[in-house]
Amino acid sequence: MKLGFIGLGNMGSGIAANALAAGHEVTVYNRTAAKMQPLVQKGAKPANDIKGACGGEAVITMLADDNAVEGAAFGAEGIIAGLAKGAIHVCMSTIGAALSERLASAHADAGQRFVAAPVFGRPDAAAAAKLFIVAAGDKDAVDACMPVFNSIGQRTFYFGLKPQYANLVKLSGNFLIASVIEALGEAMALVGKAGIDLHQYLDLLTSTLFSAPVYQIYGNLIAGKKFEPAGFAAPLGQKDIRLALAAAETLRVPMPLASLLRDRFLTLLAGGGEALDWSAISQLAARDSGQA
Repeated sequence: MKLGFIGLGNMGSGIAANALAAGHEVTVYNRTAAKMQPLVQKGAKPANDIKGACGGEAVITMLADDNAVEGAAFGAEGIIAGLAKGAIHVCMSTIGAALSERLASAHADAGQRFVAAPVFGRPDAAAAAKLFIVAAGDKDAVDACMPVFNSIGQRTFYFGLKPQYANLVKLSGNFLIASVIEALGEAMALVGKAGIDLHQYLDLLTSTLFSAPVYQIYGNLIAGKKFEPAGFAAPLGQKDIRLALAAAETLRVPMPLASLLRDRFLTLLAGGGEALDWSAISQLAARDSGQA
């Protein structure tokens, strides 16, 4: 497939590399041009601007937030201006449901197609092509993108014709991960203050009651206090909880735990935690108990 790729951060660089390795013709663009060079050395074509990455059958965006996606899509030299009729914008960014609806409408008005396809998985999963992809949008468009999805992930879940459904599923999933992080942090603060070894405690949890990868991955980060370098930075976690709460307000769904998590992230950021992994909110319970 001939495709463009916009956004070569921790996640995007690995995804683009796997698409390239699978034989897709990839044109890359990143605001920091130096991030394109490793992929160019592997055979990707560099673009000078966003519009220059939009000459293929599809363009993938993996950008930090709503503002970045909105700017890339709606600018005078942006994605909507650059894509041909019938071409597909695949948005893998974690964005709000409202922006997803707006993008779908704008692409339809331009005779283009829009697929929301956010992913579950940290940068190591992206590099290993082990992501889980949550896709929604026109079924023919999603089917056309499956060769790409198969090259970057281990499974794709299709959630129907409305792209915003994929974004809502992704936000709900990140809310659940953040809830696990907070719960682990509180539990480890409790046993840690009593003097129990946290790694031994985690071994018990993950060998018996909670064997899911999310407990293993984040439990190890918390027990070892491995919050730098950030695989998923705290400001992004705060953004996702804010977007989940915005969707909840629109749908009139109370989410009291999400409100707690919003305040946890704000506390971490207010204390200078911008560069830390989002799992660092787990340390707030230990700090509040006098351990940190």
